[in-house]
Amino acid sequence: MSQHQHLTGLTPQEVEESRIKHGANILTPPKRTPLWKLFLEKFGDPIIIILLLAGFCSLGIAAYEYFGLQHDSTVFFEPVGIFVAIFLATGLSFYFEQQADKEFKILNQVNDEEPVRVIREGNTTEVPKCDIVVGDIVMLGTGEDIPADAELLESTHLSVDESTLTGEPLCRKTTVPEEFDEEATFPSNHVLRGTKVMEGHAICRVTAVGDATENGKVLEAAQIDDSVKTPLNEQLDRLGKLITKISYAIALLILVGRTALYFVNHTGSIDWLDFTASFLSTFMVAVTVIVVAVPEGLPMAVTLSLAYSMRRMLKSNNLVRKMHACETMGATTVICTDKTGTLTQNQMSVSETQFYGLATQTLDNSDECGFITEGMAVNSTATLDLSGEKPSVLGNPTEGAILLWLHSQGLDYRTLRGNTTTLEELPFATERKYMATIVESGVFPGKKVLYVKGAPEIVHGLCATTSGNVDKATLDAQLLGYQRKAMRTLGFAYQILNDDDVTIVDQKVVAERLNFLGMVAISDPVRADVPQAVQECLSAGIDVKIVTGDTAATAGEIGRQIGLWGDHHSDHAIITGPEFEALTDEEVYNRVDELKIIARARPLDKKRLVETLQKRGHVVAVTGDGTNDAPALKTAHVGLSMGDGTSVAKEASDITIVDNSFSSIGRAVMWGRSLYQNIQRFILFQMTVNVAACCVVLAGAFMGTDSPLTVTQMLWVNLIMDTFAAMALASLPPSEGVMKDRPRHREAFIIDSTMKRGIIGTGALFFLILIGLVYVFEHADVTSLTDLCTLTLGGAEGLSRTEKSYIFTIFVMLQFWNLFNARAYLTGRSAFHFKGCQGFLLILLVILIGQFFIVSFGGQMFSVTPISITDWALIIGSTSIVVWVGEIYRFLRR
Repeated sequence: MSQHQHLTGLTPQEVEESRIKHGANILTPPKRTPLWKLFLEKFGDPIIIILLLAGFCSLGIAAYEYFGLQHDSTVFFEPVGIFVAIFLATGLSFYFEQQADKEFKILNQVNDEEPVRVIREGNTTEVPKCDIVVGDIVMLGTGEDIPADAELLESTHLSVDESTLTGEPLCRKTTVPEEFDEEATFPSNHVLRGTKVMEGHAICRVTAVGDATENGKVLEAAQIDDSVKTPLNEQLDRLGKLITKISYAIALLILVGRTALYFVNHTGSIDWLDFTASFLSTFMVAVTVIVVAVPEGLPMAVTLSLAYSMRRMLKSNNLVRKMHACETMGATTVICTDKTGTLTQNQMSVSETQFYGLATQTLDNSDECGFITEGMAVNSTATLDLSGEKPSVLGNPTEGAILLWLHSQGLDYRTLRGNTTTLEELPFATERKYMATIVESGVFPGKKVLYVKGAPEIVHGLCATTSGNVDKATLDAQLLGYQRKAMRTLGFAYQILNDDDVTIVDQKVVAERLNFLGMVAISDPVRADVPQAVQECLSAGIDVKIVTGDTAATAGEIGRQIGLWGDHHSDHAIITGPEFEALTDEEVYNRVDELKIIARARPLDKKRLVETLQKRGHVVAVTGDGTNDAPALKTAHVGLSMGDGTSVAKEASDITIVDNSFSSIGRAVMWGRSLYQNIQRFILFQMTVNVAACCVVLAGAFMGTDSPLTVTQMLWVNLIMDTFAAMALASLPPSEGVMKDRPRHREAFIIDSTMKRGIIGTGALFFLILIGLVYVFEHADVTSLTDLCTLTLGGAEGLSRTEKSYIFTIFVMLQFWNLFNARAYLTGRSAFHFKGCQGFLLILLVILIGQFFIVSFGGQMFSVTPISITDWALIIGSTSIVVWVGEIYRFLRR
């Protein structure tokens, strides 16, 4: 039993004083690893270790040439260039990982901003969790996180999940000393930060915040692990291992081939010191081939894509809580959505009332009206914030609509509650579909009254009589009329109790003299953008199913309004929860694809639906906002909680839809598909470079020439290919065109047949161009590219530094223009469509300027020499044919 206390809470001045004295309700993050340590960890990467080994080998050769052969100090330029490239590669990788980590931390901080209901200055309002202070009066409901350590003032059937602190999934909490559990880890009248309300509701006073809470004391033992290995990561790992094996084979061929050629060319007169220098030089080339070929940029491309997508998705009202959800949404084939708040506006208001004992539907001073108004006020867990110009609902929107209606009738629900003493409560449960409260009445002094509220057909079935002697047929007809207008209905009943009356047994109402008062119809209009958003998903090959607790008539009308269900569908397209439960697993398996709506659904119905769809090979996304939705949210491939949903629902989900709108789900699918395509573009670009670079170096080794591309040149190419290309392609904006495609198969290999043809064909073409130039330059003395028009081939004379500069620059510019083709892949647009791609253009500029400076000033370090403006113009113009051929191909396809 609990007399409703008149609680005023803290004043603004008291709030500030408490915050100064006890601190803010924020947990101090654990001590971070120093940045210098994180940077040093980058050198533990196997590729970097190999690269360092190559650098030290180059340094050894340079030292031998300088000290032993008396060469000048320019021999040290190449090893210096290698170490500069190593630090540049590790530095950029470290920087972008830190940026991605920063993005994730920003997203995780949103937890401190979650709203909490408090009483301040006598009014119920909401404040962010981080603004809670010691002394605050906090209101707790089912499914909510407890924001701070607190002492209970009032509680009703309160059960708390303390598993995060004690391992106990269900702890009973109470304010009655006789019911305290003496063996409990924490007092039975105290609740703790980080635990969850699983059942019931309560009012409590905060005793500790932030680091002073029990949760704060054990923070270091409860680290969050966000290093989730996504299906895409696993697929890329397999791709990386395949490329690594091929690159090791090519490197071994280069090493064996060049060594064999050395012995052939020096038969009988081997200078072992010279051989050692030659072997080390060849070894460095082989190692560099591995460095260039191994796609170490792939993880960074994925990380950058995810970080970019997560941040931009937040702007479109999708808060990504778990990394894998970004990519998995792109493969979604079925969305199971609830109705209220997702398809509808969740702005509940009482549209019509039907109280049978009243001559008119206006309130007066009759006993009938007394039972109606007191029952509405006390048999509810919602509250109103009356501090603004218009009252706003805190808590359950449906219950809040009842309180708003009372307010519109000039009645203060707080006064009605304050004048009663609650003796017993039965909270609302999805299985029962009603709630009940027994009070010592304030409207009828000296009387005990049982109030029941819930689904009208259920509540009416509990009643012995009906006000106005209205028969069931009349009630059913009125109820069906409301439901056909997609209105939610609530029925009300009461019974004046005698001392020996049995009312509630085993969590069920068993009273025998309940009288049915009538019902209210609550409207919740469909969101204006939902019909178009649903059609967008359907045209994208994604099936949509409504799973709701509402009646079949209400759910069917909503389905009709959004274009999901109509007369052209069979009777099997809509089913109720009890009918669904009665089906065998085999029957559900056979019918699940044609189902469009499950009405009067219970939590396990939704979970069973999801599991069956998964058995049929679907990738399933589920929306939910209540604690009862948690099982389905966890079971789904992607769980989508609502922004105003319970903490339990959010915890079980992968993405939170901040604005509760179904159209935001469509945006999440678009981002997921675009993210996957961006990574495909990066692979297409990188693998083309891999094929060309490895084949050129391998062919050069067997032709007996110097390596056409030096170690430092290849490291610059590697930097372009991995870091810059990852940056350019990972940050491309999403395309609405992806919503016209069918969902990709979740197990499909990321390199499709079109990509294979592009990689092999383009890579082979680049190889033939470059190896042809190597042959020409070796057999002719070319000092300007204009010489190619009049040259005469002679004997092999090796490559001059000018010729190496041409080969290096042509190779880089071929990749430069191919980056345009990779960017245009799958877009159906021109490669020169740059709307929203400012970052891409900036990176192209960096590559172009970087190449110019390396060729102009790289000298000995990069084995290059400056080339003329005419040669630059010829190289840029001739290599641009790569993108023009691509444009013609894309035009013909369009």
